[in-house]
Amino acid sequence: MAKIEPVVNVNSISRISAGTVIKGEILSPNDIRIDGTFEGRIQSKGRVVVGESATIKGDIVCENVDLWGKVEGNLFVKDTLSLKEGCVVSGNLHIRRLSVELGSTFNGNCKTITEAEFNKLAGLEATAQPKAAQPQQARAN
Repeated sequence: MAKIEPVVNVNSISRISAGTVIKGEILSPNDIRIDGTFEGRIQSKGRVVVGESATIKGDIVCENVDLWGKVEGNLFVKDTLSLKEGCVVSGNLHIRRLSVELGSTFNGNCKTITEAEFNKLAGLEATAQPKAAQPQQARAN
């Protein structure tokens, strides 16, 4: 039986091109591809692809990661982290599944986690709970 790949709309993928330098925080409901330099926190509900020329200093929180470049920070991955040949990671991994190719470099601790642990570690517990509606007071003028 053939595996069916989900159709991805290329217009919904955020991209940081090679040569681009960004500092700050990225929050995205979609996939992200980074080929440039990023310093800060990345949080995506999709896949993060770190290209061969990419350098990231900061934490990554997402569903899946395909990593070819360099990351200095912690990774919180809900499903699968794929360390590709030539990548360099310095930081702690909190993941559900790990795929490691020969020629990849990892310096840090690795812990497999459940989805509930991911939500807690990634700080998603508070945002997952809907806020109670506050009663509105009518004002008379």
